[in-house]
Amino acid sequence: MFHHRDMTDEALRAAIRRQEVALAGHAQYRIFGQLNCRSGMRMKRINRVFFMDQAEAVAAGYRPCGHCMRASYLTWRADR
Repeated sequence: MFHHRDMTDEALRAAIRRQEVALAGHAQYRIFGQLNCRSGMRMKRINRVFFMDQAEAVAAGYRPCGHCMRASYLTWRADR
């Protein structure tokens, strides 16, 4: 998990190109989603964290976004 507040924009772009970052999450609400999610793009930099994959996000205690990851969210909700 990477915190956006600890990275420069150039370092973040490089991590995305190297496929070290595939998903973004909100640290306070503990929700993760795709990098292009309209809901996620409104996050403040201080709240944004990045994950390599869904397994890493779930292991960190985050849940899928109900907008951009609808199928994963419904599965998560049904399991609760």
